[in-house]
Amino acid sequence: MKSQELKQARQHKDWTQEEAASHLGLTQAYLNLLENGKRRLTPRVVRRAVSVYGLSPEVLPVGGDFVPTQTSDDQLVEWLVRLEYPGFAYLKTHTARKNPYEVLLTALGQMSLDARVAEALPWVAMRYGRPDTWLVETARKFNLQNKLGFVVRLGRRVAESRSDSTRSKELGKLEEMLEESRLAKEGFFYRPPMTEREREWLSKNRPVDAAHWNLLADMRPEQLSYAR
Repeated sequence: MKSQELKQARQHKDWTQEEAASHLGLTQAYLNLLENGKRRLTPRVVRRAVSVYGLSPEVLPVGGDFVPTQTSDDQLVEWLVRLEYPGFAYLKTHTARKNPYEVLLTALGQMSLDARVAEALPWVAMRYGRPDTWLVETARKFNLQNKLGFVVRLGRRVAESRSDSTRSKELGKLEEMLEESRLAKEGFFYRPPMTEREREWLSKNRPVDAAHWNLLADMRPEQLSYAR
């Protein structure tokens, strides 16, 4: 988040600096410095602003030392709930919201995923994906560019089925950025094949999109519940 965006969020609420400062738990003088770029926006202030102003989780900070650590499917489900994924709309959670890119890369970094979580990832890409340098470089850093590329491709297919040309174009640009470092080594999404027979079946029957990204996977856009 930039200082100008903080100011615009307040103005969108039609609040004075005094009113906004009260909601944010800051002094008016300090908020004035933040809005004019004379003080650095800390992660704590940004998180509070996202909550108070009702902003998109896209502006939530991601640490420069981000690592997609191993976590549980239940934790991923809670993060997806906070991103308002429709497939988990029936669930409630009080867990802190996370940046969608952090959720996406953490999920892709798992050794294995629950099928319901895996199905949600193209939706995250479709809703929040942008041609973002941090996202692409971090995916490359952890050799996740093929998995991310496949998820973005699925999200783009869904956007196209909805005639959402704006999202389709943005996801296409993101995919082009990932294409530059596509790995030749074969991988899998979202769980490793359990037997050699399953591996052979996936290799022969996987969709074109999975084959392009060198992944053993059988997920297709028409199988995604939110694509229907």
